[in-house]
Amino acid sequence: MVPSLRYLGSAYGLARGSFPGGFSAACGPALGRPRPLCQGGRKASTSSFDVVIIGGGIVGLASARALILRHPALSIGVLEKEKDLAIHQTGHNSGVIHSGIYYKPESLKAKLCVQGAALIYEYCNQKGISYKQCGKLIVAVEQEEIPRLKALYERGLQNGVQGLKLIQQEDIKKKEPYCRGEEVQCQYVVTCAGLYSDRISELSGCNPDPQIVPFRGDYLLLKPEKCYLVKGNIYPVPDSRFPFLGVHFTPRMDGSIWLGPNAVLAFKREGYKPFDFSARDITDIITKSGLIKLVFQNFSYGVNEMYRACFLSATVKHLQKFIPEITVDDILRGPAGVRAQALDRDGNLVEDFVFDGGVGVIGNRILHVRNAPSPAATSSLAISGMIADEVQQRFKL
Repeated sequence: MVPSLRYLGSAYGLARGSFPGGFSAACGPALGRPRPLCQGGRKASTSSFDVVIIGGGIVGLASARALILRHPALSIGVLEKEKDLAIHQTGHNSGVIHSGIYYKPESLKAKLCVQGAALIYEYCNQKGISYKQCGKLIVAVEQEEIPRLKALYERGLQNGVQGLKLIQQEDIKKKEPYCRGEEVQCQYVVTCAGLYSDRISELSGCNPDPQIVPFRGDYLLLKPEKCYLVKGNIYPVPDSRFPFLGVHFTPRMDGSIWLGPNAVLAFKREGYKPFDFSARDITDIITKSGLIKLVFQNFSYGVNEMYRACFLSATVKHLQKFIPEITVDDILRGPAGVRAQALDRDGNLVEDFVFDGGVGVIGNRILHVRNAPSPAATSSLAISGMIADEVQQRFKL
C-alpha cells in the first residue's frame, strides 16, 4: 500500500511526498466544520485516526507528510475549516525563502530557518519547482544604522548563514543599480548550518500563556513598467525591538515587485481588509493579552505604521530612501496578509516558535505549535521534522 492523503470535495490528491501546486501552505484554528484529509489506508469517511492534525496550511501539511513518510501504517487526518488549503497565513505570505540571519542565535527560529531553507531548496530541486535565488541586500540608509547592520552580520554568522558579505556604498550599484545606501550587507547563498535534533520541550523558552494577536501587513505593487528598478530582494536594517522586517522590495516569480508590508493591528483575526472588524475578536484580544501595554510602550511606532497604511505618499517617502526614482504614480495597492503574533500579558512580543502540550488525560495527547508565522513557510520542513520527533516520543509511536 502506498500511503496518500486525499482532500474531500476537491479535484486533486496529495500523494506521498508531494503537495498540490508545489509548496504553498500555516497552521490556524480549526473552528467550524472541518474537511478531512485522510490517509489512503482507510476510507475518507472514517471517524477514527491515529493522529489528527488541525490546520491545512504549510506547517500542517508538512507535518502530515513527515509522519506518513516515517509511519506509513498510521491513519492520519488533517482537518481544515476552509473549503481549500492554505487560505490564510500560507496563502498570503511574501514567497521569500529566508536565510535565518535575523533571529536570535540558538533560538528555534534561527535553527529551523537555516535548516528549513536548505530543505526547501532541496525539495524544489527534487520536484522540479521553480524558484529564483536572487540574493538579498540589507541596506543601511542612515549612518546610525551601520552598527546595527554589522551586528546583524555577526548574528548571521553565529546562525550559520553562508554567503554573507559586507560591502561598501560604491559596490551597491553593481548589485542594484538604482539603490542607494551608506553600507550594505549582501546575502547570495543560503545553505544548511547542520541537522537539528534537540527536543522541542527543552528549547521552547518563552513566557507562559502567550495570546495570539493579529497584525495585518499591506503590500503595494510596483507598476510593471517600473519593475526594472529592482533586481533582487532589498531590505532595510530591521528594528531589533520588533519581529517585523520593515518595508522591503520583493521580486516575485511572475516578474512583479511587491513593496512592503507594513505592520498594523488587525481588528479581526482573519481581517485582510482595512475595515474588517469583529467585536468578539478585538474584545478577546484586548482583555486576554498585553496589547494595551504594547500600545503604550510603542505608541509612536504604531502611529507611524497606521499613518503609512493610510497615506501612500508616506510609504513612498520611505521607499525613496532606497530607490529615489520611485514616485506615488509608480505604485498600486496590493494584497495583504495577517500575521498571528504571540504576545504575553506584559506586552512583550514573543520572538520564537512555541511548542507545548496540555495537561490531563486529553491535554497529554495534544501537541500545540504556536507563534509560527514568519518564517514558518521557510522553516516548514524543519518544523515538521521536529514535530514528527516529538510526536513519536510523546505518543510512543
